[in-house]
Parts: sequence; C-alpha cells; structure tokens
Amino acid sequence: MIFAVTTKSRVAIVTTCVVAAFVMVSPNTFATTNKGVKVLETTIPTVTAHAGVAPVIGKPAGAPPKTLIKKDIIVGKGKAATSSSTITAQYVLMSWKSGKVLQSSWTSGPYTSPLSGVIPGWTQGIPGMKVGGRRLLVIPPALAYGPQGSGPIGPNETLVFVVDLLGVK
Repeated sequence: MIFAVTTKSRVAIVTTCVVAAFVMVSPNTFATTNKGVKVLETTIPTVTAHAGVAPVIGKPAGAPPKTLIKKDIIVGKGKAATSSSTITAQYVLMSWKSGKVLQSSWTSGPYTSPLSGVIPGWTQGIPGMKVGGRRLLVIPPALAYGPQGSGPIGPNETLVFVVDLLGVK
C-alpha cells in the first residue's frame, strides 16, 4: 500500500526533491520518509473481525492520513459492489481526532443508499467490496464533509468508518 502526504509543506518537499518513500512499519503503522528522515507516522485503528457483531474499533494515533485508506478486515464471499450499486450496510463512524464513535447503524438499523449518493470516501472506498465483508475506511476531509462539517462531524474532520456490507443491488 502506498499513501501520499499532501500538506502544503510536504508537497513542496516531494516535488523539489522527487525522493519520498512510504514504509509500512507494522500492519497498522505507516511512516512517510524523505531522504531517510521520518516525517510522519500514522497508526490506523485496529478493528475486530467478528462477522454479524458490531465492531470494536481502537483509537487512531498520530497524524491523520491525507489520502483514503481502505483495509479489508473480513473479505466477503458474496456479490461485489460497483460504483453504480445500491448497497445495504451496517457501519460505525468514529472521529479520528477524538477517537469517539459519532454514529452507528448497529443501534438504528442497516443503512441503504446508492453509492452515487454518499460522500466521495464511500464512493471510492466501497467498490470491489463483497457482501459479507468488513472494511475499514479512513477518509480525509476532502473526501468527507470538508470545512463545513455536518451534524456531529466537525469541520475538516478525518473520519474512520467500519462498514459491513450486507447487500448489493
């Protein structure tokens, strides 16, 4: 997996030096290096892999990633979602900044929506996922609700979603 850093200062360094490496330190920790100097370390949250039960999500650590991260926790065996699919899913939404759960369909019932009607982080992060699967999505603000936020989601919030895909049409 390769992740890009896009803060203004790092973009300038990467474009002028054209030497950047992304190193997986452990299965959930990624470090960005520039000429051998560690610039940024991000630890994505751990997620339990018990199908049919609300996931337990560990608190994220470090700087939030600037690009979409998607990681399959459980690989489904059913039909795969496409960008034109309507999906039914259970999800948990956590704030990267606070580590607090902001929403959960596990308490209110499954969520159904066409992928064309959701935030870009889901539009880009769900296709390819199969029914029966559980996927972690870490979504930067630019692919979520941006500077305006929405409801319990603050401005420029990086979002952590764990999605269990129940159905695809």
